[in-house]
Amino acid sequence: MNGKTVMACIDAARASLEAHADEIASLDQAIGDGDHIINLLRGMDALAALRAQIEAEAFAPALKLAAAKVLSTVGGSSGPLFFSMLTGIAKASSGDADDAGVAAFARAFAAGVEAVGQRGKTGTGSKTMMDVLIPVAGRFTAMADAGASKKEVLDELPRVAEENMLATRDMLATKGRASFLGERSRGHIDPGARSSQLMIAAVCAQIARDDA
Repeated sequence: MNGKTVMACIDAARASLEAHADEIASLDQAIGDGDHIINLLRGMDALAALRAQIEAEAFAPALKLAAAKVLSTVGGSSGPLFFSMLTGIAKASSGDADDAGVAAFARAFAAGVEAVGQRGKTGTGSKTMMDVLIPVAGRFTAMADAGASKKEVLDELPRVAEENMLATRDMLATKGRASFLGERSRGHIDPGARSSQLMIAAVCAQIARDDA
């Protein structure tokens, strides 16, 4: 994996977000500010403008370059959170990513998720993106420890992401604007959880295509 892989995953994530933009906007209008998808797509567009620079880098430097651009272009809380995610993964990635195995990437992803949790000061159960990211990181780590293959991981993580995204529907929001709604926040899927689930599924599918 290198900068070209990073850019391909960004492209895949952006295509998925764009395809579901109206849905995410509706979810956010119900319990949030309504600008979540706008901010994310703005950041994706900014990353696309850096295509040549990102593709020219090795894996970790490409992620750091993307993280800096995200921080400067994505509004709301999403910018700092995704900056923390990408930077955390980059810092935890060591050596040549082309030779890194499932266990190394599981550790790096878990480090990225931990960085998001530290930045946002939340865990699971608050009706946020962490309700997707933490279970996915946990399953990724468990599968790596059990010696799962790359294909098994890529097949499983989107399922875990979707299951936990759907579970946010019945949660009471305790973070962000949605928390102001109290019990009225129940019955709605969290937009950050939905966008995170979509991006995880898109990235897994992209990596699987690259391996085919």
